[in-house]
Amino acid sequence: MTLLTLSPVAVAAADVTPLVTAEWLKTHAADENLVILDIRDKVGETDLGELPYIANAVVAPYASAGWRTEVDGVPGQVPPADQIAGLIGGLGIDGDDHVVIVPWGTDSSEFGGATRVYWTFKYLGHDEVSILDGGWRQYDAVGGERVATPVTPVAVTFPYDIREELRATTADVEAALSAGTKLIDGRPEEQYLGQSKSPVVRIEGTIPGSHNLPHSKFYSAEFASFAQPDTVATLAQSVGLGADEDTIVFCNTGHWASIAWFALHEVGGNTKARMYDGSMAEWAADPARPIQ
Repeated sequence: MTLLTLSPVAVAAADVTPLVTAEWLKTHAADENLVILDIRDKVGETDLGELPYIANAVVAPYASAGWRTEVDGVPGQVPPADQIAGLIGGLGIDGDDHVVIVPWGTDSSEFGGATRVYWTFKYLGHDEVSILDGGWRQYDAVGGERVATPVTPVAVTFPYDIREELRATTADVEAALSAGTKLIDGRPEEQYLGQSKSPVVRIEGTIPGSHNLPHSKFYSAEFASFAQPDTVATLAQSVGLGADEDTIVFCNTGHWASIAWFALHEVGGNTKARMYDGSMAEWAADPARPIQ
């Protein structure tokens, strides 16, 4: 399928949208109450020379800063609220800040770090959050300022108010199976079909009755751009998902699922979409649970 993409609309800082353009961020980078959150992994191992960091940005790499943790043997879970709020507050981010998350923007899987961190902010009740569409690739392409060292943040208290409606539990998935609620598997097709699996998942297969929307369909690696509403709507319709229908998205550990959740809930406007961060790692751990 061809991925149709358009540039997201540039907005004023007070009008927070899920995606912002590199030109918008370049213009607003030094605005008061705007925090650039650089979640790129392994910046020090690149060939970016003496200026590898984004000016005015705080750094918290997705893989190592503590955005996800293992809970009861299940990897990739959202940490306890006070713990993740402590991480965010330690970055100097408070409840009044508009946070713009910046990944590398290399492909959909890597971009999933941004969508997962975005989901975390929303889960904590913080609405003033956006993702830089195209990530570092786009920002560097428009001449975004680079510096030798990142900002040294001053720790603050980050307030939170958990939104349980954004997160699905194993019990919710079991109830969804009984109720016929749509389940969306965001993994690659070969994993959905049981032809391969992640090392963290006990057995091949998927949750019975689920539909496959591979995460790669929501992001153009060629153009470094996320799918726009018309593309998201077309993809949702392709699996019979209504515009505002109850649905739970999952993958292996809630990473790829966050891409599909971001597409359906934030870009597509389906406010009834939830993400199962336990995903197949948790679901398949109990042999008593059904696998298709």
